[in-house]
Amino acid sequence: QVQLVESGGGLVQAGGSLRLSCEASRRTFGNYAMGWFRQAPGKEREFVAAISWRGDTTYHTDVKGRFTISRENAKNTVYLQMNSLKPEDTAVYYCAARDYASDYDARAYYLWGQGTQVTVSS
Repeated sequence: QVQLVESGGGLVQAGGSLRLSCEASRRTFGNYAMGWFRQAPGKEREFVAAISWRGDTTYHTDVKGRFTISRENAKNTVYLQMNSLKPEDTAVYYCAARDYASDYDARAYYLWGQGTQVTVSS
């Protein structure tokens, strides 16, 4: 069974940076589109960024220019580099996978990691 394992969350001050990683336990990682989503307390899970199997990227407007999604297929890993963090970025961040094309809708993804907490202090 394929698993996704996130890491890299933590506590950071506003304006700081974090890099999240998500490693998949499958050799055919290259066929996956990978997405990052986040969920703050009392709010619904929302799209953050996604990368298709070919490397095409999309971002939520709130993070565009601050966050960068990338993938390293040789390591079965997708990254989310987060710069200029704001308190409103505080949430549990999840990575997710689906076949080939990326999507904004969380319902389109069928594999999910356990989540990693990101807390940004003001």
